[in-house]
Amino acid sequence: MMTNSYRPTVGGLERSIEYFTQEFRRLGHQVLIVAPAQKGAPEHERGVCRIPAIKNFNKTDFSIELPIYFNLSRALVKFRPQVVHAHHPFLVGNTALRVASKFKAPVIFTHHTLYEENTHYVPFNSGLIKQFVVVMATTYANLADCVFAPSRSIADLIRQRGVKRPVEVVPTGIYPDRFRVDNAREFRLHHGIRQDTFVVGTAGRLAPEKNIDFLMRGVLAFLQEHENAVFLVVGDGVSQMGLKKFFRQHGCSKKLICTGTLQAQELADAYYAMDVFAFASHSETQGLVLLESMACGVPVVAVDASGVRDVVRDRVNGFMIPDDDERDFAKAIREVACASDKERAGLREVAVAVAAGFTMDSSAAKALAVYERLVDQRSSGYERENNHWQELLRRALPEMEFARALVKTAATAEDLENEPGSRHQQAEV
Repeated sequence: MMTNSYRPTVGGLERSIEYFTQEFRRLGHQVLIVAPAQKGAPEHERGVCRIPAIKNFNKTDFSIELPIYFNLSRALVKFRPQVVHAHHPFLVGNTALRVASKFKAPVIFTHHTLYEENTHYVPFNSGLIKQFVVVMATTYANLADCVFAPSRSIADLIRQRGVKRPVEVVPTGIYPDRFRVDNAREFRLHHGIRQDTFVVGTAGRLAPEKNIDFLMRGVLAFLQEHENAVFLVVGDGVSQMGLKKFFRQHGCSKKLICTGTLQAQELADAYYAMDVFAFASHSETQGLVLLESMACGVPVVAVDASGVRDVVRDRVNGFMIPDDDERDFAKAIREVACASDKERAGLREVAVAVAAGFTMDSSAAKALAVYERLVDQRSSGYERENNHWQELLRRALPEMEFARALVKTAATAEDLENEPGSRHQQAEV
């Protein structure tokens, strides 16, 4: 498993790697996780190789790897991977191509992220950069032996963008047993929430790509109409201070409850304390928090987007609005708040049933089946080298192809940007 981000960073991608690793090891497989050195990471981690990195890149929780991999080479020689699974198309993703070539292993790439929604972390963010990262991810996917899409909607999207390699829909599953115990009453008492208060909740990283600005405006529009209601926010991130400031400016500080990051039973308790789960992100490839909240019987109100439409059924286990309209979002929350006991019970029942279809053991089994098929293809002579020179060429080609495609993409994008009538040209005029 090769990734640019791992624990202690908390997010869907990091949990995906952790969950799949747990399942693979439970079934008797060996897993080595290659990840950047990060502040707060345990000194002794089982099966994790940390590589040097610039910590807290651009004032975020993420680290950027440095190309100094002495410890990685030793770890890989000892481990001898049969499968290389890349979780990013850049930085350590490039290293994944070299590792796969050296050990004659297939490369699997999980398209975890809509990278164009995250370019605000990069200096000189622009439409050109967004176009570039889309093509970069697509180019990388076409160098893999197989691409994992976390949802059907993402599989369709990346095929439209030009991914020609085999694509398998392999979502990150949940552990239903972790969401069996309902401690909502105790959670509400601990956080000073009355039992009869209507709780709008959300969970996840608080960052611009999660559409936090729209989310807080839509929720506030509902709260201003309902005196006995609060907004429960689980998670941390760069947008947290702006969220608190927004509620303070509108005189609603007492209606905002921020718990920080919660895990295990505390997270389940928070879900059970919610009456509706509010979600506005357009950047999800799956949205693991949606499944977790639904496993606790919480109906969802969300904006129609990739990952969301795969699990939220409008007016069946929640409500899905077509676009970022604050009034529609507040109205959808109000629909849940004003629903009868029977109607709410129906929403909860379907939510639990949908979540039950996404278990971690079934997801791991599907991933392993793909791994085994690819390994069998290799061992049966799928890519047999005939001599030393072909071996050297095979090792170099993936990165050469990747670099060539990126240079071509940059040139094409620049030409488009400079065409008469483009936004760039209009700005100059």
